[in-house]
Amino acid sequence: MVDTHLNQNSVQDVLDYDRQKELKAFDDTKAGVKGLVDSEIVKIPPIFVIPTDELSCEKSYSGSTHLQVPVIDLKDIHEGGVQRKQVVEEIQHASETWGLFQIVNHGISEDVMDDMIKGIRRFHEQPTEVKREYYSRDVPKSVNFLSNYHLYKAKYANWRDTLSFSGSPVAPSPEEFPAVCRYS
Repeated sequence: MVDTHLNQNSVQDVLDYDRQKELKAFDDTKAGVKGLVDSEIVKIPPIFVIPTDELSCEKSYSGSTHLQVPVIDLKDIHEGGVQRKQVVEEIQHASETWGLFQIVNHGISEDVMDDMIKGIRRFHEQPTEVKREYYSRDVPKSVNFLSNYHLYKAKYANWRDTLSFSGSPVAPSPEEFPAVCRYS
């Protein structure tokens, strides 16, 4: 089991480390968080650890609050007029108050969504050497694999890896997608 809490011995370790050096060393591996997991680390690196005293009690979820992510129905989006305006307002409200929302009736089949998830999973399961080809902090690139967009700016790194595809202003050509993410 991995120790995710700071104990007395590790507090001094955290104070003694050079954060920028550790961030750069992590980023330079171009292996992401999965690379850490694959290396069988036994201790979470300090760049990912939020000290217990900085965790907000308000952020904990007791399970007693009934929260529901906003669901936005796109069924009538192409009708124009009032329906379209209402959907836009719902998206704006959900974005401002929640920061996220679920879309239904978007016209993308479940099979396509399942295939997309399988492709992303296949990408992340590849050897690090293959994924490194896509590792970049160059946001304008059409296809990026990275860990933490704000790695060097955020106080603590997030424990995640991201494969992103930008379709704007120009959609990537199928050849730009990782081979395991393309339809065969």
